[in-house]
Amino acid sequence: MPKHNINIQDGYLFQSLKEGQHMMLELITGRSLVGRLKRFDRFAVVLESEGREILTYKHAIATISTAPPDKH
Repeated sequence: MPKHNINIQDGYLFQSLKEGQHMMLELITGRSLVGRLKRFDRFAVVLESEGREILTYKHAIATISTAPPDKH
């Protein structure tokens, strides 16, 4: 029987998606994006911010955290 490895990244993103939390993505360029996580896969995340969806490739993300209350 194959053992399913739990990916910490997928677990964190799935929990954030399920709870509808506002997230802050800090990109490697230093820019920050704040919004609600809509979906994700192995390579990218989609964030909804100010009524639009932003697709960001994971390799461009430095950190992901819950957004502070004053940011949304």
